[in-house]
Amino acid sequence: MKTQQYCYQNNKWNSVLHNSTLDHNQAQLVLIFGFSEIIYKPDIFTFIKITFPNAELVFCSSSGEIFHNSMHEHTIIATAIQFEKTQIKAVETDISLHENSRDAGLFLAQQLREKSPKLVFIVSDGRLVNGSELVIGLNNGFENKVNISGGLASDDAKFEATYVGLNAIPSEGKVVAIGFYGESLRFGYGSVGGWDMFGPERLVTKSKSNTLYELDGKNALKLYKEYLGSYAKDLPSSAFLFPLSLKNNNSGDEIVRTVIGINEEEQSMTFAGDIPEGSIVRLMRTNFDRVIDGAMLAAQHSMTPFGENVPHLALLVSCLGRKIILGQRTEEEVEAATDILGKNTVIAGFYSNGEIAPFHNNIFCELHNQTMTITTLAEV
Repeated sequence: MKTQQYCYQNNKWNSVLHNSTLDHNQAQLVLIFGFSEIIYKPDIFTFIKITFPNAELVFCSSSGEIFHNSMHEHTIIATAIQFEKTQIKAVETDISLHENSRDAGLFLAQQLREKSPKLVFIVSDGRLVNGSELVIGLNNGFENKVNISGGLASDDAKFEATYVGLNAIPSEGKVVAIGFYGESLRFGYGSVGGWDMFGPERLVTKSKSNTLYELDGKNALKLYKEYLGSYAKDLPSSAFLFPLSLKNNNSGDEIVRTVIGINEEEQSMTFAGDIPEGSIVRLMRTNFDRVIDGAMLAAQHSMTPFGENVPHLALLVSCLGRKIILGQRTEEEVEAATDILGKNTVIAGFYSNGEIAPFHNNIFCELHNQTMTITTLAEV
């Protein structure tokens, strides 16, 4: 596997070769993560297309770009990959072509499953697509037999428009799936939050999709405000500090769900992922050191399949909420992860509206919030 990266900053492209001899004409895949206000500019697409004429070009808008051991803003990071033995297939759909997000996920799986991919990496619109339903469709389409990771596009916390594209200028409503095929591919993954739980477990007694109305038969928003105390006056922005832990009914693992909006008239809360009725939830609160340690632990999990070796490439997808919470300490979580991955691993990634990955101990894919999710790749 050979890689080359380009960074677009201050209206200029700069190249990083990583001591490789990548052939621009032989690169099969280019992953382009970038600032939502410039990634859809025609000249951005034109440069990448001319530079890597035969590659699959996958674009995804972000709320911050991860490059080497740091986080950048208002940039575009393009990572070109030339595989020696691994084959790839990239497919795209538009959410408007499907009845719902679950059907979109099923459709994408059907396009890729014929030759049994070893890994599928997803980038999806982060506003119009229901990420929870998307991963259900993907899991069903692959019969829970394929490892799936990736994330939802973001737009710097504006929640106005996110952009994804395959071999075209990125636009709203798109979902792209990349299948990786071949026995030479080795990969790992890790997804960890790092939050402190407090208060009792509670039963979701009324919800619809990602909107929560009642916990233990009581108004959920009122209960949430009681726990937040003085932070309640700053809702919904302060909600990033207090996500919910949702117990997964399939595995028993804990999934983090972030509040992205409240409705005072309906007395409801909207989350960046579904909150099914009958689920068990518990409040969580920020512990800055544990959040940073979570990034390190995610990196450790992603390294497990490699033993004493190191991956060639690591794709980091961290939640926008973590960036908002950590503020000036955001780079600490990137550094914590990259210290584990090592200086010989090429790093790329983005801050997202949601992360997609299995838990470290099973293959079943989930939508996560407020996690650092890492996918590692190498050829053997």
